Amino acid sequence: MAKIKLTKTAVDAATPRDHDYELRDTTVPGFMVKVTPAGRKIFMLQYQTNSGVRRKPAIGRFGELTVEQARKIAQDWLAEVRQGNDPSAEKSAARAAPTMKQLCEKFIEEYSKLHNKPNTVEGNELNIKNHIVPRLGQMKVHEVTRADISTLMTALSDRPIIANRTLACLRKMFNLSEIWGYRPDGSNPCRHVQKYAEKGSTRFITDDEMRKLFTYLDAAERDGLEHPFLILAIRLQFEFAARMSEVLSLEWSWIDLEQRRVTWPDSKTGDMIKPLSDEGHHLLSEAPRFEDSPFVCPSIFDPDKSMTVNTYHHGWRRVLKRAGIPHVGTHGIRHRAATDIANSGVPLKVGMALTAHKTVAMFMRYIHNEDDPVRLAADVVAARRRLVVTPNAPAIILPAPEAVEAAPSKAPEPAKEVRPSAPLTGLEDGKYPSRTKVGTTRPCFRSFSIRWASAP
Repeated sequence: MAKIKLTKTAVDAATPRDHDYELRDTTVPGFMVKVTPAGRKIFMLQYQTNSGVRRKPAIGRFGELTVEQARKIAQDWLAEVRQGNDPSAEKSAARAAPTMKQLCEKFIEEYSKLHNKPNTVEGNELNIKNHIVPRLGQMKVHEVTRADISTLMTALSDRPIIANRTLACLRKMFNLSEIWGYRPDGSNPCRHVQKYAEKGSTRFITDDEMRKLFTYLDAAERDGLEHPFLILAIRLQFEFAARMSEVLSLEWSWIDLEQRRVTWPDSKTGDMIKPLSDEGHHLLSEAPRFEDSPFVCPSIFDPDKSMTVNTYHHGWRRVLKRAGIPHVGTHGIRHRAATDIANSGVPLKVGMALTAHKTVAMFMRYIHNEDDPVRLAADVVAARRRLVVTPNAPAIILPAPEAVEAAPSKAPEPAKEVRPSAPLTGLEDGKYPSRTKVGTTRPCFRSFSIRWASAP
């Protein structure tokens, strides 16, 4: 085992033999180059850890590293050894560290399939297969940075919904990777990565379309134009403001006609109970039923199974076409039902219970403003503004609120002029007392009159 000062010239001059041999450096203890019979020349460092374990890890190949680069690495490793570390063990651990592809597989098998609904598992698998593995699969889990996640999101910027679902999947995976020991605590690279705004893609079913739809459903039921289970599924989705999956999976054993309620034991948001309205009670009481089928809307071809999503989608598209309605997805039914709930004046909490939404934000995403009430409110605001600018303006005639909806059959009532019957307490000369400082007053709008025109 020769000892020389390792230089480029000395290493170049080393010729292969019929066995491995080493040339040790005289300047850095333990630093050497190993020459193999095949002619490979590998820089190595021999050292002993504080616990007495002897190590001789490879630093790199001559040609890929210069002698000086390899010597510098050897010196750095020796400094770590003096601090009680073991560079060889750390290198081996880094080599054995899981890749993103391995993390994805573990996530699906050990988490998603145990804790998520089948549809969510399928969505996670698609996002992993199509977007995560192709871009990050070969990277080590601990090497992924926020910049890598941001780059992935930028690549999916033309598909914001898919980008957001992929980000959510990654965020959960990296949270679990900390639990599984693949990354340090608090190192999730998805942190601070912004998701994209999602524009509502579900079209609102208008009142005119509702009339056309239910007119056709009545005719189809009477004349046998559609399968009765398809008609029932559509009516029930409107009745329950339900997700399509909740209607198709509905079982008779979940329905209590006597107590007028339906219990879904495992909906998207967990156990869910909904009351039965008179219409819902009538629908289910009179619904056709296969004797041995557990499902309210069974498969047309196999009563032991529920109606498939494909069958329902095809049937819904056919119904829309025959009713003369432009296409809208089946989720539009839930949006329309949620909007009807919100516009009925029920408290927010009650509306959320009927739709089974867990958050106010999600409930509000399903609500579509009707144009006429919003337009009427805009007219009222404009009228108030005009009277501030022109105090002596005559009374403004606006359509009565009830005229926004269907006109009543009774004779119209005469227009009424609405004026304050008495000055409001605390109002003097167009000012009101401040709530923040005693004795301070602020400008107030003058009172004005609006005349509501009766519905025609």
